[in-house]
Amino acid sequence: MAQAANNSSVTPLKPFTPEDDVNLREALKRCSAATYEAAAQFRKTGNNEHLPAIVLGIIERYVEPDLRAKLKDADDDLRVIEDLGIDSLTMMEIVILVEDVLQMSINNEELRYLRTVGDVKTFIECKVRGLPLPKPTKFIPIEQIMSIMPIQPPFLFLGEASVNAHGANAKYKISGQEFFLQGHFKDNPVLPASIMLEALGQLAVLFLLEGQVGEDGKVVDHKTIFFTSCEGVRCHRVCKPGDVLNLSIKPKRLKSPLATFEGQIRVGQQKAATAEEITLTFGFAEEVVQPVQSAAPVSVPAQAVVNG
Repeated sequence: MAQAANNSSVTPLKPFTPEDDVNLREALKRCSAATYEAAAQFRKTGNNEHLPAIVLGIIERYVEPDLRAKLKDADDDLRVIEDLGIDSLTMMEIVILVEDVLQMSINNEELRYLRTVGDVKTFIECKVRGLPLPKPTKFIPIEQIMSIMPIQPPFLFLGEASVNAHGANAKYKISGQEFFLQGHFKDNPVLPASIMLEALGQLAVLFLLEGQVGEDGKVVDHKTIFFTSCEGVRCHRVCKPGDVLNLSIKPKRLKSPLATFEGQIRVGQQKAATAEEITLTFGFAEEVVQPVQSAAPVSVPAQAVVNG
């Protein structure tokens, strides 16, 4: 494939001729009509608002029919390989079609970092707009979460998680064995709303500890993270054993010593809880100076505290 275009410049908009329209229809003949319409409008206007529809439409064309329903949810955290069953060769076909439709070129090496649908959409938009490529989504298994967070079961409410520059996502399945369900409520176990907020707060802590604070060379000190406030909280659904909570947080303001996030919990397609603002206080760790004669670097484990 052709080498990537220079990210510092944006290709000038070219006239969209009748011949271009014929070629575009041919390229997208196995995609939905909505995908063609979005692609045609993008080629005519250069409006980046059409990019998500184009990318999702092209991905859908290569996803097995029984998995396409997942794309209807527009979940950016969907994993291309694990959740959508797209192998490396199919990913190459997707990229080739994206290149053709958007009239751009992508370096093969860059594809290694595209793990989620959100990664693909963000990557394409950055390439089209000539912006620096963002850091890829980092997936964090439960074992690693437990090594990072000092909060441990039975008071850890995060399963597998993913973190990128735009926010974090995680899942938690209510097992029914949680200690607080023994009394909340009698013979009718219901997850307390306060535990939902605690889970969102823990996800925000994980975001901070994974270095997603936008300040190069600085590491958040795990001893300085505490909960300060929560605003605009609403509960929309009762959550019971067996439900899988889909947690998501997005940073609104990140400036030491405060970090404010918006958060949401869904069960399937239903909202369970939302918080307009969850605010934590945090600080940065002092730089650790290594001894000159040290034969190996000193490893400092990352931990955090949420003052629940």
